[in-house]
Amino acid sequence: MSDNTVEAYLHDAAMLSDFMQTTEHNAALEDITLTHLQSFLAYINELELSAGTQARVISGIKSFYRYLLLEEVIKNDPTELLEAPKLKRALPEFLSVDEVELLLGAIDHSTPEGQRNRAMLETMYSCGLRVSEVINLQLSNLYLDVGFIRVIGKGNKERLVPIGETAAKQVKLYKDHVRSFVNIKPGNEDIVFLNRRGSALSRVMVFLILKDLTIKSGIKKNIHPHTLRHSFATHLVEAGADLRAVQEMMGHKSITTTEIYTHLDRTYLRQTLEKYHPRFGK
Repeated sequence: MSDNTVEAYLHDAAMLSDFMQTTEHNAALEDITLTHLQSFLAYINELELSAGTQARVISGIKSFYRYLLLEEVIKNDPTELLEAPKLKRALPEFLSVDEVELLLGAIDHSTPEGQRNRAMLETMYSCGLRVSEVINLQLSNLYLDVGFIRVIGKGNKERLVPIGETAAKQVKLYKDHVRSFVNIKPGNEDIVFLNRRGSALSRVMVFLILKDLTIKSGIKKNIHPHTLRHSFATHLVEAGADLRAVQEMMGHKSITTTEIYTHLDRTYLRQTLEKYHPRFGK
């Protein structure tokens, strides 16, 4: 699993351990029952964590107990009947094509950081990358001459993704005119997008870059790094792209994850009905 997933699962197991030690339960791992876990579920609900966060914590705990079974620390899995909160499939925020142009147009190209940001954001939007994928993108995985990049996704799974001419051009400009003049720190020689100190950008830095551009562009939406990924998928699906192809490019394990983008643009759906349905509006 990815480093982020491992870290999250460790956090979830530690949260359960802390709960058991700081309450009257104080049961050993092998003695924890479904009743204990239901009390734990009530506890995290009282913390006012979102349903999504609660579900993720429960998923981490279930994974932890599957591990204990495999290691024969326990004989029965108390999480087998533990139910996580039901989740609604939230429609993700995305930008229109005009808003993407506004966002990119707010970049100051007169600075090295501005040129880097343009190349990075063009790549994120052109290829539908997760923030972790773009900050870890490697020079050795760029095949710009044939219009592809190799992406290391969740669980270290690799996929080849086409990159558009505009994004490829911006990456080449950044490589030749900005990155080549950066004093690169050891261990970061193959990282594409670097900060001014020669290290890989952090997830937080990408978030702050986008927040700053959102303000400058005047867009009144809560934009974060995943917004460009959502916009990539939405624009493809709206234009009639094959859902399987979008799934492949985004690195979704299940087609049901990709299907959410078919429900985004209600205006587009209405226009389609008005245009093609023989009795719509009559």
